[in-house]
Amino acid sequence: MSDKKMMQIVGAVQRTVGDEKKTWWTKIGIAFQNKDNSWNLRFDYLPANFAETTIQLREMDAKEGAQAAK
Repeated sequence: MSDKKMMQIVGAVQRTVGDEKKTWWTKIGIAFQNKDNSWNLRFDYLPANFAETTIQLREMDAKEGAQAAK
């Protein structure tokens, strides 16, 4: 198993449900830590309204980490 640290990239996606606007965190990619502690970010997609989207790096749960390492 790799000793590289991986994190998931999530974006806050806002949707209208009825008369309310709700926000969901949606996985949009993965990040890999380099030997020099910098990060490589690989996006599966970018939100359409990128300028108004909050993006976070979050720890992966064990199941996601095992799948990504394959």
